Amino acid sequence: MKIKKYIQILALLTFVPFMFASCSEDKTDAAKADIEQSSAKPYPLDTCIVSDEELGSMGAVYAFVHEDQVIKMCCKKCLPKFNKNPEKYLSKLKRGKGSESDRDQTDHSGHNH
Repeated sequence: MKIKKYIQILALLTFVPFMFASCSEDKTDAAKADIEQSSAKPYPLDTCIVSDEELGSMGAVYAFVHEDQVIKMCCKKCLPKFNKNPEKYLSKLKRGKGSESDRDQTDHSGHNH
């Protein structure tokens, strides 16, 4: 009886992570397809629009379209800051590469750096 229970637990621990991983990939692939098919302006920077971290340095890049402009972030945790004041961050696109004065160095909560 105990062996059957251990086998069931082992099966759950083995397959559950794969179920969740496949769900997140589908959303990411769908978002990529939406961006590629849209007529939105391409993202001109190679850094996160919020934190100025190098894109890809935090893992998978979070990208979406905002007012016909592709926006890229180092991670999805930057999205709430962007949503609070998008004009502040969109102004970086007009100037090009983010400068040290643009960088919000005081709050990197949620980041692993």
